Amino acid sequence: MSGGLEAMYQELILDHAKTPEGKGDPSQHPFTHHELNPSCGDEITLGITVEDDRITGLAWDGQGCSISMSSASIMSGLLTGATRDEAQTRIDQFREMMRSRGAGEPAEELEDAAAFQNTAKYVMRVKCAMLAWVALEADLKTSRVA
Repeated sequence: MSGGLEAMYQELILDHAKTPEGKGDPSQHPFTHHELNPSCGDEITLGITVEDDRITGLAWDGQGCSISMSSASIMSGLLTGATRDEAQTRIDQFREMMRSRGAGEPAEELEDAAAFQNTAKYVMRVKCAMLAWVALEADLKTSRVA
């Protein structure tokens, strides 16, 4: 990754940490899940509403580092309005990117979430970036059986 692109991605992550999208009251949604990263203390509660197989509402609240909070923000913008299957595909793509240790090119469909590709090089930060995505995945599973 070029230095200019890396700097742009760093700025995007910091912008989302300062002014997060989707931050709100997750309890206003029928499906909620809480995730905690015990290694650093970051935590998030994420709620979704699903209608006609589509995420029609998403809100999260949490506290933690700029990586975990900006990841939740970027994910919110990317996946609000997505179908369950589209959301699960993006979660899988994000997880694969985070397991890549920064190698290869991230899936184009990840859009701004590709900013975390460099984060994948730092094993201790992967859980931070994955926190909201894991919470959403749990909500999606719960919404399928409800």
